Amino acid sequence: MAWLYLVLAGLSEIVWAFGLKESHGFTMLGWSLLTALFLIISFGLFARAMQEIPIGTAYAVFTGIGAAGTAIVGILFLNEAAGIFKILSLVVLISGIIGLKLVDGKEAN
Repeated sequence: MAWLYLVLAGLSEIVWAFGLKESHGFTMLGWSLLTALFLIISFGLFARAMQEIPIGTAYAVFTGIGAAGTAIVGILFLNEAAGIFKILSLVVLISGIIGLKLVDGKEAN
């Protein structure tokens, strides 16, 4: 269940990051409220996930999902550039997130 919380926290981070952009410096009330709501949801889920997942892994996955997801949202919805190196970098980042999940709990203590 902790991994589900962590993924949802990362996805929530994408929402608040997009909302932060759309709030135009917290000058748009609706977007500002949405951003604040998803900040709370994101960090609440992240804190819940860290009860079972080591902090290093949890933080790397949380920020990785947020960073990759926000970059993809920027490409798809905000007309940000999507060059080959950006796409390759996103693939490497997502591969790292998947790799962290695959090795979770498999290291010797």
